[in-house]
Amino acid sequence: MAEPSAAEQRWLQAAQAFARRALPAREGPGRAAPVDAVLQCLRGAGGGDLPLGYSFISVSDLQHQQSMPCCSHLTWSTNEFKEWARQGQGALPMQSSLPRAYLILVGYLTDRRQEDKEKLVDGCLYVKDNTGIIPCEILHFELEWLESLFLFPSWAYIPQTDQGTVGYVEILMDPVPVNLLPKKVLDTIPVIYPAAAEPLLISRIPCKKRSKLNVAGELAKLSPLLCIHHKTFFFLFLKCFISAVGVPVLVRKPNQLSWHHVLQLGHRYIITGLSMSSLKKSGQRTFVTGVSSCLLPYCAKQVKEQPLDSAWQGESPQSASPEASVQFSDSSELGVEEERPGSTKESKIISYVGTVTKVLNAQAGLFELDNKVCLCLAYQQLLNSAHGLRPGACVKLVDVHLLQKPLVSFHFIVLGACLNSTVVLKSFSRLSTFYQPTVSSGNLYLKLLFRYNLGMPLYLWLVSLLETFEERFSCFFGCRRLLHSSVHQDCGAAEKFLVPLLQGMVSDREETRDVYNEMLAKRHQCPLQQYWTLDPPCQAPSLSKLCCMAKQKSWDNFCPSQLLSPSEAQHMGTQELNRRLAWSYCMLSAGSFQPRVILLGVLRVSSRSSSLHLQDKSSTLPCVISHKDGSPFANTALIGSLLQVEAYQLVVERFLRSDFPFWKQLANLEHVREKKNSVYVQFYFEDALVLQAPEVQIQEGPRSRNSSSLKKKDDGGLASELEIPETKVLKLEDSRPNIERNESCQRDQSSTGRTSCISRLFLVTQKEGLMLRNYQLPREGNGEEQELQRSFQATVLWLGRPQFWSHPRKTANLPELEETNYHGEEGMTQQEALLLFMGKSLRWFPFLHLDGLYRFIVPHCSDLEVFDKLCFPPVPARFLSRSCCPMCLPVPDTWHLQHETWISCLTERQLAAGSVLTGMEQRISSIPEVLSNRFTGSLVSFPGEIVERTLCASPKNEKPSMSLSLLQQKGSLLASDHSVKLSVSVALGSPVVLDVYIAAAYLQHLWGLLPGAKVLFQNLERKISRFHNVYCTYIASSCISIVSLPASHLPLPSSPAGEASSPSLMFLSNLQLHLQNVPQARILCHLSCVLTLSLQWVCSLCNSIFKEGKCTRHNPPCPSHIGVRQASARVLVEDGTGEALVLCRNQHVAAVLGLSLLEWEAVQNCVQSRGGVSIQHGEATGTACVEEPEDLIACYLRNLCRSPFICRPILLDFSLDRKPSKIPQPAPLQLRNFRCGEVEFVSQVQPRPSLLCLNVEEVEQKALCCLNNERIRRTSSCC
Repeated sequence: MAEPSAAEQRWLQAAQAFARRALPAREGPGRAAPVDAVLQCLRGAGGGDLPLGYSFISVSDLQHQQSMPCCSHLTWSTNEFKEWARQGQGALPMQSSLPRAYLILVGYLTDRRQEDKEKLVDGCLYVKDNTGIIPCEILHFELEWLESLFLFPSWAYIPQTDQGTVGYVEILMDPVPVNLLPKKVLDTIPVIYPAAAEPLLISRIPCKKRSKLNVAGELAKLSPLLCIHHKTFFFLFLKCFISAVGVPVLVRKPNQLSWHHVLQLGHRYIITGLSMSSLKKSGQRTFVTGVSSCLLPYCAKQVKEQPLDSAWQGESPQSASPEASVQFSDSSELGVEEERPGSTKESKIISYVGTVTKVLNAQAGLFELDNKVCLCLAYQQLLNSAHGLRPGACVKLVDVHLLQKPLVSFHFIVLGACLNSTVVLKSFSRLSTFYQPTVSSGNLYLKLLFRYNLGMPLYLWLVSLLETFEERFSCFFGCRRLLHSSVHQDCGAAEKFLVPLLQGMVSDREETRDVYNEMLAKRHQCPLQQYWTLDPPCQAPSLSKLCCMAKQKSWDNFCPSQLLSPSEAQHMGTQELNRRLAWSYCMLSAGSFQPRVILLGVLRVSSRSSSLHLQDKSSTLPCVISHKDGSPFANTALIGSLLQVEAYQLVVERFLRSDFPFWKQLANLEHVREKKNSVYVQFYFEDALVLQAPEVQIQEGPRSRNSSSLKKKDDGGLASELEIPETKVLKLEDSRPNIERNESCQRDQSSTGRTSCISRLFLVTQKEGLMLRNYQLPREGNGEEQELQRSFQATVLWLGRPQFWSHPRKTANLPELEETNYHGEEGMTQQEALLLFMGKSLRWFPFLHLDGLYRFIVPHCSDLEVFDKLCFPPVPARFLSRSCCPMCLPVPDTWHLQHETWISCLTERQLAAGSVLTGMEQRISSIPEVLSNRFTGSLVSFPGEIVERTLCASPKNEKPSMSLSLLQQKGSLLASDHSVKLSVSVALGSPVVLDVYIAAAYLQHLWGLLPGAKVLFQNLERKISRFHNVYCTYIASSCISIVSLPASHLPLPSSPAGEASSPSLMFLSNLQLHLQNVPQARILCHLSCVLTLSLQWVCSLCNSIFKEGKCTRHNPPCPSHIGVRQASARVLVEDGTGEALVLCRNQHVAAVLGLSLLEWEAVQNCVQSRGGVSIQHGEATGTACVEEPEDLIACYLRNLCRSPFICRPILLDFSLDRKPSKIPQPAPLQLRNFRCGEVEFVSQVQPRPSLLCLNVEEVEQKALCCLNNERIRRTSSCC
């Protein structure tokens, strides 16, 4: 033999080193040293040559060094490998084939693994050597191969998707034994066949003590491996060769679990040493293997049929041996729900062969076959972790359930494998895809499936919810925290979310799923047998999808004509018409969507928008949070919490740019030029469920010996959140979070807890709104001009001295209040400070509220004078002696804010100790006080309820400030020349209403200003108009807080004071007594005369007189060809107790004149030809238009006003002018002359009130009598 080359010598040395390290020497006759045996085996496989191009690899190196899928084919040529790879890409041409690795794998096949120094048998096969052990899958297996050394000529290593865990080995060809395997010589075996063995399971035939049976038959059915209460077992069914009679066999001995890899359907076997047993609780009788039982292939020449009489006589089988009664768990954790009557369908049981094309959800046991079928293996336990089920693998399914469209949103046909089904892996995948394991332990999918006994429709719905949940929030908390499931610990966020939903879906009476009946009963019963098409009761879409759904629904329901009543719109000009349409809103609830939407999101606060947001991976959604008791939301410890909200209001603010020429064109949406919208959500915190709290560090201030506890803590929590603010800002503001950033934040939080910090308590006495301010801090001033900074400021009162915290503790009280000892006004003034919030500290804006006690926490600090060192005077030093100048403190980005309590929640002892707190509540006025002529303040704060929201033009005499212009440039959705008028009253329906004007530029920071919302306005500027009407405007120092959300279904009022469902009937004489308390009323009166009447047509663009189809403006000429008709009349009415002047407008004028719709249209058309007509009659004073003799329409209207037919009884709905200056005040009685024929009377009468007509109804004689009687009855009852 020729000397080996240098390359071959190096290769042999590497082989010997590998053998010494990885292969133990086995003693035994005929066994050579491991390395010699392996080399001999390699030469035999390679035709006498050694594979010098290959290198040995140990199990440990394979697991830790090979991170990508690969395959090795020791005896294949390059062309053979290419053809093999090409064939594997047939089903999935877009996938790449497994790359070839030139590696030699040698190891022992075993069914045992080492865990905690104990050998465990779980039914899986492994390849092991001295360095480690790795799971393996093999298509053909022989029991003689166990614990033998093999060379694997063709194999593939498949790592897991998670790079931190090991994978498994797919053995593509039969392994080659390194040493010769011993051959067993079998004697003739006496057997019985299933036809003879079946009666033994049915009848109580006595048998000899400890007698065993050998049963031969064809394998008809093979159950999956099951593990219940740490006992692993499976069932197999042997049937006769010529009939369908079969018997079940229970295999439960650990050394026999490897039979599951040998057994093949349709093959014939002999099982020796069987005894008979009865399963407790289920009552099923079955054959059970013993310790000495063997599985042998059937050979007709080596068996002889055993007479039944010679084996079975004597004792009853159930007491024959200790093995005669086998107790298993009844698997009460598995079950089926009660089906809905009348809507169930029967599934079909079929067999199917297909190729895995996609792993839909490995943990849920869902796989896609042939791009069209979904395979569900969740109802089997998959103890082998779904090894081999990769895209490209071919599987054979026997006795699986076919379910067509079990879920409305699920488009696949579903094949469900129950415990009676068999899943056989026919061939491995040849594609380079990772392995996604199915883990049974801690698997939330399977836990909920078995606990609530879900059918296929509910399970698929559960999977879709969990998949969406994990996708949306795993970047914030990680998959393990979200899907955490433990019996002994608190459940994770996903389980908290899903359990109430499932409890509402399954029936109260659960039927236990009997797994033994499912496998052994002749009449098959399982959870997949019946199903129905489930229409999901709810959904939890991502925030981006929810916003798209809300916008789509809002615009689908949008109709401009519905925003304005035709009777109101037909009298509007073009500019006013389009302005009234420019801003509207749509309010949606969970039930507005089908199915209803559950809102999920992580609570965040952004320094860019200074508002609260709900966030997931897809998007953010601004939110307004209130408390049902009216207190503001201020709990900063909830930042980063995952919230679930089912009762909420999703608001879509719609912004429209249109050019509708007049009201009849409102149905023509071609005049809509641009549509924009913004979406936000508002809800009460009491309606929110915290699914996952953030990982935070708790700190506690020093306790005082005589301290007293607080009566109440905000949001019911005493815990506070402390973290490094730089990382917190990144964590809170990033709209595209990732796991690495979240983990770094958590690491920083942990380190923060080990450092010292300084804290200080303060009370908020005043808060101003967000605004661009000219702040130039002393340390930043460099003489150059700086841009305006978006900021807000708050005046606070320091309480006590700064506190030093050296280690994490918990705040249980407020020791600062116990130590506070102020002395008079001077001490209180010295403790005031003006906090300036800019930059990232703007994130505290939604949490900082009036009369709240807060604590600043300065991390990584031990200087008790840090607050004083950062302060600077707001004015030059020569003015510091003035008491009105508190020190300014710019709040650094790194400081943390923690809410403690409200001043109203302090105990009497704490208030007495901190005497400076007495009377610190801000002066809050009422709306009647603000409207009063005796009110003298210029800045006012008051609560109120919004009853109407109107977009109007900004006053022409007010120029926008520079800050407003800059705000407008930064993206306000409304034009800068617009303002919003909020009509605010004490309560809905109150007659006293105050108007609040807010420039459009401010609205981008204000959410929740909707009709029906209760709001606290702070520091508004009170103004008086030239008509002596009081109103308020929002200025830079103003602030708005939402106290209460509007009702879900709020009626749209036609007037600011609202519209009562049935106005009360009253006398005019009683009107003087209820001037301030009558928003709307009704009188039965007599129309005495029409004092003035004015009909005119005005241009829709410029409001000039419109005559003969064109505008009369000439300089400059107006191009408009559309006119708007307007009408007004002032009439005198009386009801026998008093008189009143009533102003009627537009359509009410026709009702007063008694004209029908056609007559009114004819009159308006006649007026159009001359532009306008004015009539003056009776007591009215003033100038009227000059009437020409041939002007027929003027003569007609004058005669109509003088006609006695006008004077008639009517039913009048009216309201008082709500402006304070126009509400008639009680006045002394006046003397008036009355004449009746020739007799003249003098009487005292009340002054005539001015009323605004809301509706006019004709009254017939019969109805007149009834109304009179009713009016008299009501008046009598009141007296």
